[in-house]
Amino acid sequence: MRNTILIHCPDQSGIISAITGFIHNKGGNVVYLDQHVDEELGVFFMRLESEFSKNAIVFSKFKEEFELKLAIPYEMQWSIHPGNLKPRMAIFVSKYNHCLYDLLSRYKSGELEVDIPFILSNHEDTKHIAEQFEIPFYFIPVTKESKGEAEMKQLELLKSHKTDFIVLARYMQIISSKIIDHFPNKIINIHHSFLPAFAGAKPYHAAFARGVKIIGATSHYVTEALDAGPIIEQDVTMVSHSHRVKDFIAKGRDLEKIVLSRAVQLHVNRKTMVYNNKTVIFS
Repeated sequence: MRNTILIHCPDQSGIISAITGFIHNKGGNVVYLDQHVDEELGVFFMRLESEFSKNAIVFSKFKEEFELKLAIPYEMQWSIHPGNLKPRMAIFVSKYNHCLYDLLSRYKSGELEVDIPFILSNHEDTKHIAEQFEIPFYFIPVTKESKGEAEMKQLELLKSHKTDFIVLARYMQIISSKIIDHFPNKIINIHHSFLPAFAGAKPYHAAFARGVKIIGATSHYVTEALDAGPIIEQDVTMVSHSHRVKDFIAKGRDLEKIVLSRAVQLHVNRKTMVYNNKTVIFS
């Protein structure tokens, strides 16, 4: 069985040797290792994959010994993730369905190795898509007056379905701390990269009127600071005076679904680590 270990701690000599030696002594084989040192902060980051022969590892005992012999002495923040467990990904969406279709297509083809316990929306426009992919759909309307009650219902669903993380596939509602606090660095959002220059309901129209030459999309983890969470993935495409507003919108939506899917895949593969509102993205 393959396991992924994520670590960050104060940088010091001997960390890599200590970790790989520990795994070797437990009968494991390191099959992937990537590390990064933030020299300004003096912080060491590592992502490591290891394989153990069948029955060679007792998971609870491994964690206990790793904590005592490595994590405590080296002051590590760490986590271990068994490779045979698919994370459970809830999808929140409003009316725009391009990101939803893209994620579900990748899921159905086996490209995105997750379980999707449900799709949730504040509108009923995407219910038929959930039915098409045979995924439970929940409609929870949100108004200014009902937002608190709606989020409590959402939280109950997330807990009852044992959700590991959430993807906002163009969910046009602000997520409050009621949910963020339960899913720190586990809520992934997507938006155009015109912010803050072109905010509002029609950013592509405003960008077109200004004559911008680049359209972009940004995927990030959600924090209480709106659209200011740790960035996971970004991309851009060129536009020119020959393009119309509808071309801007089409190119933007295409970027949004591609960038979101990349960000989700990085998260699912345990290739992201968050530190000081920034991400370390492993290869």
